[in-house]
This record gives sequence, structure tokens and C-alpha cells, in this order.
Amino acid sequence: MPELPEVETTRRGLAPHLVGQQVRGLIVRQAQLRWPIAQALRDHLPGQRVEDIERRAKYLLVHTQAGSALLHLGMSGSLRVLPEATPAGLHDHIDWRLGSGHVLRYTDPRRFGCQLWQEPGEVHPLLAGLGPEPLGDGFDGDYLWRLSRGRKSAVKLFLMDQKIVVGVGNIYAAEALFAAGIHPARAAGQVSLARYRVLAAQVKRILAYAIRRGGTTLRDFISPDGLPGYFEQELFVYGRAGEPCRTCATPVRSITLGQRSTFFCPRCQR
Repeated sequence: MPELPEVETTRRGLAPHLVGQQVRGLIVRQAQLRWPIAQALRDHLPGQRVEDIERRAKYLLVHTQAGSALLHLGMSGSLRVLPEATPAGLHDHIDWRLGSGHVLRYTDPRRFGCQLWQEPGEVHPLLAGLGPEPLGDGFDGDYLWRLSRGRKSAVKLFLMDQKIVVGVGNIYAAEALFAAGIHPARAAGQVSLARYRVLAAQVKRILAYAIRRGGTTLRDFISPDGLPGYFEQELFVYGRAGEPCRTCATPVRSITLGQRSTFFCPRCQR
């Protein structure tokens, strides 16, 4: 599934092509995604001019005067701006016809993404109750330490809880915990304030760096220009079970936490 850096890379790639453009109409070839294409989006988006495109967690919000389109890429979705005459493929489910003569094309082989609608001045239920952005001022080690007190769940699951902080998915949680030297299965309530401060700093550093590198190419992600992300080449533990740790050469191990594969170095992480 595309994680925060991939979604932010998509936002940055789309913004120059969308902001200021009028959406002349929609071509819906397949309405059944994770949820059916919102009727409100079909009713209100055509004819509107895009004022801004924002990321919240792993969602994209395309703002217009009439409201905002709420987009999620699911597990295999991508958004690309193409000439309107570009033939549609099997998994090209939705086109936004733009005033520029291009289309914003949503492609999703697994159809786990969504295109919904948020009314002006409202917060969509999918966004309500989300934690702070990891790259914002509201997220730091002191915040993590306060919310972790008394928690017995694994620190990796705590870090991936979207009510605690948004957008820190499996890949980047594993990499941040490695950089901070924290074992992913350690109880969240047993991690000290000092170590949480290091962890929060590493989350910010790794996410910011991954964004600069264009995200992580795993399975299906491509950016709006058709290019893959390049952070995968620099992963320290994720997906490297059995390979030597880049720091100490101890074989990287894999365990399952919350039904997700978790990678760590048994020597570097305690």
C-alpha cells in the first residue's frame, strides 16, 4: 500500500497540473471501488476549478468551492496526468477531464482505493479522529511518551496507530525503529522518554528523506510522472530478512506483529 511519502510525492506531482484547472467532466468506467464512487462527487465536481490539493494522512483532498474530492490510492492505485486522447487500459477506472486538454486518470488493478466527497466546512468521517501529522509541530517524542504510558501493545503497533499519529505505515515504522535502536516488539509503555525523542526525530528524518527520494517502490507504486520511487534501495531492515544488517552484519530477522511482517536487527535493536 502506498505510504505517506508516496502519497505526498503524488500530491506534489499533481499540484502543478491540477491547481487552477477546471474539471470539465468525469468519465467513470468502473464505479465499484472500495466504496462506490460518491454520487455527490459526480454531481458537484464537474464545472469546478481546483483551488488546492492537500494531503491528510494517506488521503488526498482536492479542494474546490463546492467541496473537496477525497481520494485514496488503496493498495495498488495511481493517479497520472495524461493527454486526453491517451487510450484507457483495463484498470483505468476514472478520468477527470481537465480544461488543459489532459485527464487525471485513476488506475487501480485491485480497486481498493476510493473517490468520495467532503462538503464545505465539514470533516469526512474517514478523517475524523486521526492523530497529528508526523512532520508537523504537534508530533514529537514528548507526545509519544505521554500517550504510551501504561500501554502493553508493541511499540511498532503503537507507532502505526492512526489515532496516535497518521501515515507511519509498516515500512517507515520498521525503518524508524531500527534507526532509533528500539525493538519493534517492546511494549510501548516501557520505552523511555529519551528513546521516544530519538524515535520521533527518526520518523521525521526518514519520512522527509523518503519524500525527497520519491517514496518507496514496492509492488505497484508509481508517481504521476510514471517514475518509481527510489527509497527502496536504501532500506535498512524492511524486506531484508536473512540479509546482513547494514550496521553490524547480524542477519535481519522477521516476526509477525498485528498480522504484518516486521523486520529488525536483533543486535542493534533492544
